[in-house]
Amino acid sequence: MLARLGTWVPFGRAAREFAWFTGVAVSEPTARRRTEAAGAAALALHEAEVARLEAEAPPAPAGPRLQLLSADGAMVGLVGGVWAEVKTAAVGVVEAVRGADGAPVARATALSYVSRLADLETFTRAALPELHRRGTETAGTVLAPQDGGAWPRSFVAHHRPDAVRILDFAHAVEHLNSAVQAALGVGTAAATARLGAQAHELRHGDPEAVLADLRALPVHDAADPAAAAAARDATLGYLEARRDEIAYARFAALGFPIGSGAVESANKLVVEARLKGAGMRWAPAHVDPLLALRNLACNDRWDAAWPDIARLLRAPTRGRPARRCAPRGLSAHQAGRPAPRPRPPRPHRAAPMPRRPDGQPSGRSWRLPFQPARRAADRAASRAVHATSAKS
Repeated sequence: MLARLGTWVPFGRAAREFAWFTGVAVSEPTARRRTEAAGAAALALHEAEVARLEAEAPPAPAGPRLQLLSADGAMVGLVGGVWAEVKTAAVGVVEAVRGADGAPVARATALSYVSRLADLETFTRAALPELHRRGTETAGTVLAPQDGGAWPRSFVAHHRPDAVRILDFAHAVEHLNSAVQAALGVGTAAATARLGAQAHELRHGDPEAVLADLRALPVHDAADPAAAAAARDATLGYLEARRDEIAYARFAALGFPIGSGAVESANKLVVEARLKGAGMRWAPAHVDPLLALRNLACNDRWDAAWPDIARLLRAPTRGRPARRCAPRGLSAHQAGRPAPRPRPPRPHRAAPMPRRPDGQPSGRSWRLPFQPARRAADRAASRAVHATSAKS
């Protein structure tokens, strides 16, 4: 329960919610340790599954007719004030539905995720179990809408070289905007009108017309002609290199998604919602264990994975015997543990006997340890004093 709470909310909040539900008070460090231990176990099981799939290469289950596979990154803060990119892949089933206007609209369903703070090679291997489970290898057509980054393209190329690559539409318009603003002025009416016409043509018409209009931008009339020409040429080179990925009218007619919203939402859901809170800084070694738990929770696979995690958590530590508790009524030696070494007796130092003002013993003090012989002597002395006082 504590590990599951720590997967969804900060550790301090997890400890408080655990106490509310169970009536058992635990500390924030306890919630942290329990969650991180469960995450380390989940990560170890995941890595073992990666090794098994690579060694055995079992046949993949049947995949869907249309599958979405997108990858993107999100930055998280690490200890020391540095930022690092967590890579995430989203995989799902693409369904074509009709919108309010009757036009086909692509919708991604049954989404699941893989996230790691790792280099490209490690992340590509880490995605293998989830993609194998989802049948990416046998899916009919794999669609890869994402931005134009290098590593997401390499990731998709490794798992499905024949995937249909689609440049995120908003990302393409962003590049057009940089060229138009540089040529016609930032925020001017002319720039806004020109960009609107280009975006409409790119979405519903011919991409070649957009590229031709981009070449015709009046960069020589710009406030900085050299900078405007550089922005235009950079945008032209970027879009021309991805000419097959910007045929948005054809993609929409086929019921393909033209945006990378699924993986961008995955960044928020899986990574940022838990690891990017106010003031959060993570030790690098603790990021992937928590991400492994986040993947299980967000993929609705917690119940299936937890028995193996619990078994690994309860396994005895290698090189150290399992801790055993002695049953009631048995000594440590009888319970199978060596008996503790007896302590040597401490020498007793008698405290001075308290005296009355007349010099006679005042009897046993409550501060002294119980001593029957001393107590008997005190009583005899007291009776003798009382007898003398009575005679006098």
